[in-house]
Amino acid sequence: MRLAGKTAVITGGSRGLGRAIAERYLLEGARVVCAARSPYDIKEVLDLAPGRGAYVPVDVTSDDSVAALMAETAERFGGVDILVANAGVSRDGRVDRLPVADWQDMVATNLTGVFLCTRAAIPYLERSPAARIVNVSSSMATRVAIGAAGYCATKAAVEMFTRVSAIELGPRGILVNSLAPGILDEGMGQQLTANDKIWARYKTRLALGRPGGADEAADAAVFLAGPESSYVNGHVLEVNGGLLWS
Repeated sequence: MRLAGKTAVITGGSRGLGRAIAERYLLEGARVVCAARSPYDIKEVLDLAPGRGAYVPVDVTSDDSVAALMAETAERFGGVDILVANAGVSRDGRVDRLPVADWQDMVATNLTGVFLCTRAAIPYLERSPAARIVNVSSSMATRVAIGAAGYCATKAAVEMFTRVSAIELGPRGILVNSLAPGILDEGMGQQLTANDKIWARYKTRLALGRPGGADEAADAAVFLAGPESSYVNGHVLEVNGGLLWS
């Protein structure tokens, strides 16, 4: 129960990696607010720890919506100790064909959303004796992927935002790190592994020869939120099984 007594807000927390992190945090004793546009089947997650979980709708691109999320979390559970900024979107398209609206959607959700959540959480995190921010990035932040300029660029920006935030907020008792998963058997990675032709090409780039489990990435998110990471700040933790890229 490494997170016992802590309250975590997880954006994009109703499915994919966000859901997996929510499940692990609940099992580790935390109170968890799963924040997302849609609840999907979140009841299954909340039933893991009745009374310690909640779903709160949020639009991470809206300053008012994010502020209301933090306020409701603090009112319901007494504060905020951990922010996991996980909400993200991907829109495929080469640079010369990527619609401006798709580019703006990725920037608004993947980057501005992290900024808004961080800013809204700071007044609450400052009151915590062990405040943590975990920004979810991607292995594609540091690797070139044709047709993914918007996603790669926004995730690279998240990692630099993480480093700057760590320096600015560290003196205020808030540790900021980034989790950069590789190909997982969840969300976008699940779509990749489901396509036999594409997966045959990507599989050779993985030293372990398999996609990672969402639970394996969630374990890393527990580390970054827990007491073992008390001297880890401004770090990007890659969880990718040894991912080569060409």
